[in-house]
Amino acid sequence: MLRPLRNALRRRGLWPEAGLTNPCLGELPFEVLRDERMQAIWEGLDPEYVWDSHAHLVGVGDGNSGIRVHRDLTNPLKPLSYLQQKFFLNASCSNGKGCVDERFVERLLALHDPMPRGYKTLLLAFDDCYDEHGRCNHHLSAFVTPNRYAGRLAADYPQRLEWAASIHPYREDCVEELDKAVLHGARAIKWLPPAQGMDPASPRCDRFYDALARHGLPLLSHAGGERAVHGANRPDYGNPLRLRRALDRGVRVIVAHCASLGSYTDIDRGIKGPTRSSFELFTRLMDEPGYARQLHADISAITQMNRAGTPLRTVLERDDWHPRLLNGTDYPLPGVMPLFSLHKLAADGLLNEGDIPLLNMLRRHNPLLFDFALKRHINYQGRRLSNGIFESRRLLGATSP
Repeated sequence: MLRPLRNALRRRGLWPEAGLTNPCLGELPFEVLRDERMQAIWEGLDPEYVWDSHAHLVGVGDGNSGIRVHRDLTNPLKPLSYLQQKFFLNASCSNGKGCVDERFVERLLALHDPMPRGYKTLLLAFDDCYDEHGRCNHHLSAFVTPNRYAGRLAADYPQRLEWAASIHPYREDCVEELDKAVLHGARAIKWLPPAQGMDPASPRCDRFYDALARHGLPLLSHAGGERAVHGANRPDYGNPLRLRRALDRGVRVIVAHCASLGSYTDIDRGIKGPTRSSFELFTRLMDEPGYARQLHADISAITQMNRAGTPLRTVLERDDWHPRLLNGTDYPLPGVMPLFSLHKLAADGLLNEGDIPLLNMLRRHNPLLFDFALKRHINYQGRRLSNGIFESRRLLGATSP
């Protein structure tokens, strides 16, 4: 029944070219690793500085992780949320009954095996939702990944993992939690404002911003549209212009995904300003001289189908931005097969058609290596992502702007 439907959809270009699910294959064939194109992706890079700056730490809380997930994600009667969770777990090859948290970590570490010594992944913790009075809204939290769990994994696997804490600025103890995270080696603070319910433009964030600036720790904040995590459901908090308040208080800000999805009110023109694309508003911030030393962005997810248009071409063309950009995978999303179309990238003049078979094989075995290799192969009219973008440690390892 499924095969005829799949074939019919393929003929109409409606079936994902890599299929619906991650096959979770094991080690890459030796001849693939020895392919000269695989050797070339590391040329000009110091592996000690090649860090994946954006990787989610997910699970279901069936281990000693402290992870919590919203009940909708495990409820088949909420089909959209339930299927979304299934896709994410399949992407990380941790789906199945029992030991999900453990399998997630085991798979992630296995994906590091073909990487050169020095390559690391930054694991992102994820805090609860809080309201404007500092009260925790457990019922709105899509999921929670505790700081202590992310920090413990980084301590257990120091050759492969680093970590970023997540601290809601409306918490009464937010500054104390930040001090604790810094003491335990956090490299950044992760926010997802539309889902966690913090308004980056709110004065309630000021004491947290001041503490961040004092520590020199960067704020890795999602900006732009958010389709993977809902939670507090405040899409307006994803407006990149709302991050001005953090920048103006001296915080180093890393804008996730280059704010490459969605549209927002141009609040620089007032609360009833015109609607502009999120990426246009992000571009305005990047081009302001006063933010040149503080404002950065990661390129995670920008090769996905819903982002790989104007934002990706612009990032390739704007080599003046490159010293301020960091690579990230948005793991486990590179393992969500329908999110990428290599043939569309080739049709748009961003990828050599001849590289597609190699990249597709990489993806079926190792989504981390696939994401890295894809970005090393992407080009537009001869322009490529510069080497420095992939050496994320130069920004995440720094302690001051």
